[in-house]
Amino acid sequence: METGSPENTGTARDERAGAEPEWTGLPPGLLRMRRLLLVVWLGLLAIGLAVLLGLLAGPSWTAFALLPLALMAWGWVMLGRNWRSWRYAERADDLLISRGVLWREETVVPYGRMQLVEVTSGPVERHFGLASVQLHTAAAATDATIPGLDPAEAERLRDRLTELGEARSAGL
Repeated sequence: METGSPENTGTARDERAGAEPEWTGLPPGLLRMRRLLLVVWLGLLAIGLAVLLGLLAGPSWTAFALLPLALMAWGWVMLGRNWRSWRYAERADDLLISRGVLWREETVVPYGRMQLVEVTSGPVERHFGLASVQLHTAAAATDATIPGLDPAEAERLRDRLTELGEARSAGL
């Protein structure tokens, strides 16, 4: 009899129970979409500000049009950090959603508490081939969203969460 084996000591079961969940990050399409929107809006603002200041205040004042470009560079980096912070994990009894750079936020949504799971995709998201999964529970504070998923993954996740939610709520 081996006294040090995991089967005999119970450590294998303890390691599985306390194991880190398998996290899934968001696809890069969401980051591309957000960065493109950042460049378009702040680029248009910089051009408009340069033209307006050049006409109204003189050519030397057009240097202030560089401020939106500096904001664009800062936003580019921050969008990347924010995108990397989003992740989700499906566990046996609940769904974990983690996000945030400065203020980390982790939402735990028990499958049995889900009332509605919907997949949404606005016109810009559809153009980039993205969809979001919105989870609704009885408590408004625990509603959660997973943005920027591939539409096939969003539908798979919706179907799985709905199935698990119905199975868990049937026992209530």
